[in-house]
Order: sequence, then structure tokens, then C-alpha cells
Amino acid sequence: MRTGRGAAVAGSSSSQQPRERGSGPTRLGSASALSRVYDFFTSIGHMTDLINTEKDLLTSLKDYIKAEESKLEQIKKWAEKLDQLTDTATKDPEGFLGHPVNAFKLMKRLNTEWAELENLVLKDMSDGFISNMTIQRQYFPNDEDQTGAAKALLRLQDTYNLDTDTLSRGNLPGVKHKSFLTAGDCFELGRIAYTEADYYHTELWMEQALKQLDDGEVSAIEKTSVLDYLSYAVYQQGDLDKAMMLTKQLLELDPEHQRANGNLKYFEYIMSKEKEANKSTTEADNQTDVESKTKKKGRAKDYLPERRKYEKLCRGEGVRMTPKRQKSLFCRYYDGNGNPRYILGPVKQEDEWDKPRIVRFLDIISDEEIATVKELAKPRLSRATVHDPETGKLTTAHYRVSKSAWLSGYESPVISRINTRIQDLTGLDVSTAEELQVANYGVGGQYEPHFDFGRKDEPDAFKELGTGNRIATWLFYMSDVSAGGATVFPEVGASVWPKKGTAVFWYNLFPSGEGDYSTRHAACPVLVGNKWVSNKWIHERGQEFRRPCSLSEFK
Repeated sequence: MRTGRGAAVAGSSSSQQPRERGSGPTRLGSASALSRVYDFFTSIGHMTDLINTEKDLLTSLKDYIKAEESKLEQIKKWAEKLDQLTDTATKDPEGFLGHPVNAFKLMKRLNTEWAELENLVLKDMSDGFISNMTIQRQYFPNDEDQTGAAKALLRLQDTYNLDTDTLSRGNLPGVKHKSFLTAGDCFELGRIAYTEADYYHTELWMEQALKQLDDGEVSAIEKTSVLDYLSYAVYQQGDLDKAMMLTKQLLELDPEHQRANGNLKYFEYIMSKEKEANKSTTEADNQTDVESKTKKKGRAKDYLPERRKYEKLCRGEGVRMTPKRQKSLFCRYYDGNGNPRYILGPVKQEDEWDKPRIVRFLDIISDEEIATVKELAKPRLSRATVHDPETGKLTTAHYRVSKSAWLSGYESPVISRINTRIQDLTGLDVSTAEELQVANYGVGGQYEPHFDFGRKDEPDAFKELGTGNRIATWLFYMSDVSAGGATVFPEVGASVWPKKGTAVFWYNLFPSGEGDYSTRHAACPVLVGNKWVSNKWIHERGQEFRRPCSLSEFK
């Protein structure tokens, strides 16, 4: 029996950050709630279509400019010719009109040619460009897509410890096409963070925008707007002194700024109350009181307990590769335990980790096969989903940012051959496995720490498939990644880096059927480049004699 597609089991749940309401300084307006899941930025494959769309629009725009220039050139030539004629005529009007041809031509010009010129001036040369814009606009990203791309940049900033100046200057490792952020771009990143009540990133990016404006960058963004956002973000993080200083700077530029004047009065009121509190309490009590009023600056409280550990591994830090462990890892030629297909032509295999055992197969999928898989998947790519253990339904999640497609063996001989290869080398029956899932990670694409298997508190995780739990995972790397994009295992401190043409394999369950919690893993955000992977989730059904149960629970 062949099972259909599935979705990864949710490894974490989100907790929405509360936004403060009530008394306090006036807060700038925020955007309305997002109405749909971000799409374009989740896949480089789909964003390349936008590059082609923009190129087409640019060609159309150039054609419009040429048409306008041609029109103006005609008008200019007509004006120059008439300028010479009228200059001669006005010097001796009677003598000029004494020539019957001149008299006729004057009548003709005023009755006919000026009307023709009027029609030329009124002729709209933009029809072709506007028509093309109207057609292409249906494929444009919208506000939600822009917000998603901005949040991806903030995610990369946090994960890889990048300061705003480094990101703004485009100084990233492995980049081929360097780009930079303008003051307006920095302002927009800060504004989007602000609408999410993310005052930490609001402060960082508004300060960067202010720095670039102070350095003399010409921009349509005004300093007063930057200071307006910045002062409120700083206040929300508990730095009242800095908030007052920034508000005063704003009022120096615009003394009539209504919100800034109101906020300054509020800040002064709060400071006066603190001074009164200082007089009525002991120094020790006052210190405690001040500390209780001051919020700690930094990133907001996280729903993901291993966030720091996970991000360190993404940066290549904190990997627990000890000399003892290194000595236990080997490389070998592997014939699939005597599989007839590989006895004469074994594959290259190397150990990536010992517990859990993670092995990598080298040169296991060819460039031609990769091209076929991508070609089949591209038209079907859609936002990747996870299995919601509460509802039992597939849903998108902010902690999985990629696009995926599912491919069946009967669709192509290449997919069928890949499935057979996985079965031969793992010794597991793939007839009950899920279809081959192809994923493309775009800007900041990631999948936060999760388990591939269904845990005890998720008894119905794969009930609809009827093939038991996910016993093992096979993961193909179908591209190299310039920077970022590692597969990391936070519980054990392991990092596995993408390498085109290779695949990694591990068991999610012990032979007893119990879940191996050390296999909790994550796909790190792609910092620079494009990441293509495909994976096969192999299920328990059909493995009864291929991987018999053990009597020990965790062996």
C-alpha cells in the first residue's frame, strides 16, 4: 500500500506577544492584521518569476520613454521651424503677407496644423505601459509579502548575530551581488517591526536610519518621522531618559509636533513621580522600585526554549564534536548490507554523528536527477505545512518558512528510481512511506526545532495514513548554500551542512517504537543563497521484519 502525502509534526507552538494598551505616550498608528500567509518570499523559485516580471516591466517602461521622447522631438522640431518663420514674419508683417503663398500657409497652419499639434500633445503614449502594468500587477507581492520578507531579514539578523550596519552595507559572506539598504529601507524595516510590537528591532533599525540620515544620505524620509518611532520604541523598552532626549531632538526640528509635545509632558510627569518616590523611600527601596519600572532591553521573551542553542549551532558555534566522538566516526564504501545493486558498485558513506546515528551518503543523487525533481516540483510549490496536533489538520506555521511539493513514484521514472535507491540503502520498505517532499527555502527560509515523529501526546498524528509513526528520515541536499541553511540537532549539539548531491539518514524511533527525542532538529535560516532539499519520511508499517522490535525501550 502506498501512502499519500503528509506534513511535519509541529514541534513548537506560538504565543502571541501582547501589545500594551492604556495610559501612556501616544502610540503611532499600526497596520491592520495580516489577512493571509506570506507567500512569495518563502521560495527563491517563485521570486525568480518576479525578477522576470520586473525585467518585462522595465522593457515596457523604456518603450514608453522612447515614445514620449519621439513625441517631444516632433513637437520640438515643429516649434523650431515655426520660431524661424514667425521671427521673419513679425519683422515685416505686411510685406510677409504680401506673398500669397505665405498668406495661404498662415491660414492652413492656424486652421489645420495647430489642431494636429494639439492632438499630438494630447496623445497618450502610456497606453502600452499601463496595459502591461495592469496585467502584471495581479502577480505582484502585496503588503503581507513585504512584511514577510522584512521579518525574514530580522530573523537572519538575530540568528547570525548581524548588526544593522553590516546588513545595511550588504556585507554578508558568500554574496555574488552586493546590495545595500537605504535610510528609507531601514525605516521600513523598523516600521514593520513596530507594527508587530517588536520594539527591540524597531529601535535598532530606526537608529540605523537616523545614522544614515545624519551621515548625509539624501532620502524622502524625514528625521522627525524616524525620531517619532524611535522615541516610542525606546520608551516601551523602559529607557525613559533616552526617550525624553529623542523627543526633545524631534521638537527641535518640529516645535509644533503634536504627539511629541504630548509625549514630552507625559515623560516629564513620570519622571516627577519617580523623584517623589525617591524622597519617600530609602535608597535600597528606591533602587528596587526603579528596577521594577525598567524593562530589560533585548529580544522579546521567546516561545522556543532552545532558541539560543539552536541559533549558535546555525552559526557553527557550540558543536559538541569532541576528540573522543571524532574518533568514533568513520567513512566507508557501503553496499546496502549486501544489496545486489551495490555489491559491485558500493556508495560512499560517512558518519556525521554517533548518538543519534546520522550518516551521510555522498554522490547519491546526480545533477540530472536533481534537475528533474526541481522541474517536476516547481509548478506545484506551495507554502509548506505542518500537522496541527490539536485539530489534526494541515496548517501553515511561522516556524516553518519554505515552499514544498509532493512527488509520487508513478509520475516519473526518476522519482521511482530515487525511491528504490532509498529502500535499497536503508533496508526499509518505502511502499508505506510518504511521497517525496521537495522543499525550497527562500529569504530567511527555515524550519525551527521540531520532531519528525508523532509523540505520545499526539496519538492521532498519522492516523489518517494508517501506516504507523515515522520510523526514519531520509534527506537529500539538492543545492549548495553560500551561507547558512544547516540542519542542526540542538539536543546533542550537532550541525550538518548542506552539500549538493548528498543525503543524510537517521532513525526517529528506537527499535522498540519509542521516539528518540535526541533527533529533534531544525533547518537553519538561509543567509545567502538558495536551498533545495527533498525528503522521504519512512513509516513503521512494513518494517516488522526489516527492523524487528527490541525488548529494551530505548535501544
